[in-house]
Amino acid sequence: MKIEEVEESIRRIIKEKIRSVKDFPKPGIIFKDITPVLNDKHLLELTSILLAEPFRGLKVDHVAGLESRGFLFGTNLAQDLHAGFIPIRKPDKLPSEKESVDYELEYGSDKLEIHLDAIKQGANVIIHDDLIATGGSALAATKLVQKLGGNIIGYSFVMEIGALKGTSELLKVAPCYSLIRV
Repeated sequence: MKIEEVEESIRRIIKEKIRSVKDFPKPGIIFKDITPVLNDKHLLELTSILLAEPFRGLKVDHVAGLESRGFLFGTNLAQDLHAGFIPIRKPDKLPSEKESVDYELEYGSDKLEIHLDAIKQGANVIIHDDLIATGGSALAATKLVQKLGGNIIGYSFVMEIGALKGTSELLKVAPCYSLIRV
């Protein structure tokens, strides 16, 4: 069996493990729950390996993970790529001086924040989250990283809701990698 076939088999298993929860966090939303993937020790490791693959050989200084589920694989991704991890958080969660940006998401609006000293000018950054839907939070993270002088070299997602075309604006900045599309 070729490596591509093995990777595709793993992707299929990941997709099967993710459960859909109707009307969460509010009516009309179908929440994609990755906790069954996290609970499977082998699948957890394989998911981490596949997330890092597109970025191996690149000079990655930081992985910026979006709160909160972007922290789950984002820290592993940073470790696998010998990079630092930057948490991008919701309001009032970071203790030091911070930059913030408001954004729209598929079911409302929100704000993201980053520490002002998180990124050095010209640092190469990957933005990671578990899911890309409309792309609002990833675009907000892009603005934060760029405000601090970071160079976005890629986006990483466990899953992409393809019908919402959330990567369309991101692709104008850097390549986007999603393990699965739903």
